[in-house]
Amino acid sequence: MANILLIGLESTMADELSRVLGQLGQSVQTATSGLGTADFGDIQLIFAPEGDLASIQRSRPGVPVIVVSRMPEVSAWLSALEQGAADYCGAPFEARQLRWALNSSLARPTASPRRAAATAA
Repeated sequence: MANILLIGLESTMADELSRVLGQLGQSVQTATSGLGTADFGDIQLIFAPEGDLASIQRSRPGVPVIVVSRMPEVSAWLSALEQGAADYCGAPFEARQLRWALNSSLARPTASPRRAAATAA
């Protein structure tokens, strides 16, 4: 199980994403905006809109960020990856899609042993 933070997502999208991640046995927390100095514990993965990517990367370096969109587009996907996102996913969220995103993001070479263990769970 990974400790996942959903940040800056519109409430219905956050609810939908949280529901599917919960079905996959993941621990999910939500925040309406900005990480700032808030303590969310040992966050292993963050889901956020593309506009928040740079600030999240500055405040939580090394934590993979999956960019989320209501309107998935190839150009937005490529832009997010070029900016350093671990992955990109669009609604509607499916368990199979999110399982793949979790496994690939948490098993990246820069992931800590704890992240790799969370992937295996």
